[in-house]
Amino acid sequence: MSEQATHQTVALVTGANKGIGRAAAEQLAARGMTVLIGARDAERGSAAAASLAATGARVHALTLDVTDPGTAERAARQIEERFGRLDVLINNAGITGSGQVSPDDAYDQVPSSVDLDMVRTVFETNVFGVITVTNAMLPLLRRSPRARIVNVASHAASLAMNSDPTGPLAGLLPSAAYSPSKSALTALTVQYANELRSDGILVNAVAPGFVATDSNDHTGYLSVAEGAAALVRMATLGADGPTAGFVSEQGPVPW
Repeated sequence: MSEQATHQTVALVTGANKGIGRAAAEQLAARGMTVLIGARDAERGSAAAASLAATGARVHALTLDVTDPGTAERAARQIEERFGRLDVLINNAGITGSGQVSPDDAYDQVPSSVDLDMVRTVFETNVFGVITVTNAMLPLLRRSPRARIVNVASHAASLAMNSDPTGPLAGLLPSAAYSPSKSALTALTVQYANELRSDGILVNAVAPGFVATDSNDHTGYLSVAEGAAALVRMATLGADGPTAGFVSEQGPVPW
């Protein structure tokens, strides 16, 4: 069934069955958008969509594993058939790479002893997965009069902050997987922004902050709603909004 004639704005959020992604989906739906809940696990995605739909939100589940190009292509076909275009893409799906959530987990990412397979796995989701999904969705985004792409990064992506021995990240252990993957994502964001600038597609990276999620055993001091706020702000930029930026809710993040 086609909804091309009735929809206003269509947004896809990857990894949206929980955490920051779900909060972003909820906030976008509250703005009147039709929101697609991208989730690797079909059952969890459907459950999240049903829960949000019960509040009156226009949401639909979409099975999407960012590491599987086939699911990204199928998802793009489903969006095309139902809506005809895509207006907002939030690349939120990501992994830390650590096995169990505990304060000791960061030790397994210390460069001199890291398992190279872990690094590959983290980059597969956090970097290559973003390329996979973005490229699958670009034909649909190009049909939008004001498409926006938001890549969910992290303050840990900042080379300036990481290299400051007295800075806010000084207490973190060195990371050969997660932090470099997010640094690569911010660099990739700039390249997409440069390519798509002439199409009017704004592309930005966002650091949500230290949000209480499963990835940190809910030790973060920000709620998922607070973490999602910057994502939603960049997803709803006006035509004169910035592109190729790296920002948080407090403003620009140093590269």
